[in-house]
Amino acid sequence: MFQKEKARKQGLYIIIVGCGKVGATLTEHLSKEGHDITIIDQNEERVQEVANVYDVMGIVGNGASYSVQMEAGIKDADLLIAVTASDELNLLCCTIAKQVGDCSTIARVRTPDYSKEAAYLREKLGLAMIINPEFEAAREISRILSLPTALEVTPFAHGLAEMIKFKVPKDNFIDEMTVAQLGMSRTTNIHICAIERNNQVHIPSGNFKIAAGDVVSFITSHKVAKEFFKDIGFKTNQVKSTMIVGGGTAAYYLALQLLNLGVSVKIIEKSKKRCEELSTLLPKAIIINGDGTDQALLDEEGIHYTNALVPLTGIDEENVMLTLYARHVSSAKVITKINRITFKDVINNLDLGSVIYPKSLAAEAIVAYVRAKSASQQHSEVETLYHMFDSKAEAVEFYVKEKSAVTNIPLKDLQLKENLLVSLIYREGKIIFPGGNDYIQAGDTVMIVTTHTGLTNILDILK
Repeated sequence: MFQKEKARKQGLYIIIVGCGKVGATLTEHLSKEGHDITIIDQNEERVQEVANVYDVMGIVGNGASYSVQMEAGIKDADLLIAVTASDELNLLCCTIAKQVGDCSTIARVRTPDYSKEAAYLREKLGLAMIINPEFEAAREISRILSLPTALEVTPFAHGLAEMIKFKVPKDNFIDEMTVAQLGMSRTTNIHICAIERNNQVHIPSGNFKIAAGDVVSFITSHKVAKEFFKDIGFKTNQVKSTMIVGGGTAAYYLALQLLNLGVSVKIIEKSKKRCEELSTLLPKAIIINGDGTDQALLDEEGIHYTNALVPLTGIDEENVMLTLYARHVSSAKVITKINRITFKDVINNLDLGSVIYPKSLAAEAIVAYVRAKSASQQHSEVETLYHMFDSKAEAVEFYVKEKSAVTNIPLKDLQLKENLLVSLIYREGKIIFPGGNDYIQAGDTVMIVTTHTGLTNILDILK
């Protein structure tokens, strides 16, 4: 065991099995939020590294072993999260934890066969959540390709609203316009939530002036987003053709979703055996057996003409180089998948456009669940969590369970924290983009955008 015994923190006691990228990311986020963490992995070097970096307990062993779980304190645990490289091991870890302890369990399950049975597995094994980073990444990429002007598209309010991020080009219609002027001049109903400029995030007031180069996040419905982009001079058509480089699990999930949307899909994959598998799984897609990093092959297969290129190789450097090449030779919408999350500053400076971090997507969904669980005895609970601008800001969706100090009072009369915006209220199936006279009531789902990270309760919005 690594690290000396420490006094129990005020948060939950969480056991994380698996010290890979997702496990390390979860350890980082959850320890920052004040939870007590113990990590388990069979790789001693990895356990020692993660335990030392994040000052958590570490155990070397098989996370599915009864004795190892007992050593980790499973009987006192509130939650066990299994994120090893093996789906079967993750499910077994959770099954044993449910039998031995009285805790909630979350398993990472990536295999398509299991993912199709996720609801069944969750119910029969009593899992709180099944997380699939590759599927979540594919879903996010598909959303962006349906609105290629956007850098990111994230759903809120049960899918009725979307948080959309885009970069303001030079000499655009909204360059030098204040947020208030934009609201008055456009008939479309959008709500500007956050603006990043020179690596600083602002929750803008009405007199904040938008400038070229700003990265703007706003919330609205999907239909209105298209109207808004068209109104300010952007192309908004969904892509009609997509080239995917790499034929792994994420490529399969993405191709399936795009084909269902009527998008033509071409996948370039090195392994002949995998190409044969994909041809069977995706009969409507074009499968090319070849090296997707070969410039001549890319040119031959039409990189100059495709509407979108999505590099999904397992090597970040290859994905980045493919993105840079595509931006050089074509006008294709490019979305880059990055597995490592330790070089975000460097990647941001490359101006790659839309970048997807599957490990972060998985971690966010789990952190949102943990916040909801830790705040379950309070006036509200977290439904959705979205880290914005490299975690400099957060969008948090709260379900307001009962009356409290924030309900039935006009927003203009609430003493809200600085750099915080009530950006959306979802009430009885309808979306409200609130002004000063609107109010929160019990039963609402409320979305907060703020630079104050770590909100767990709707009351946290007050000074």
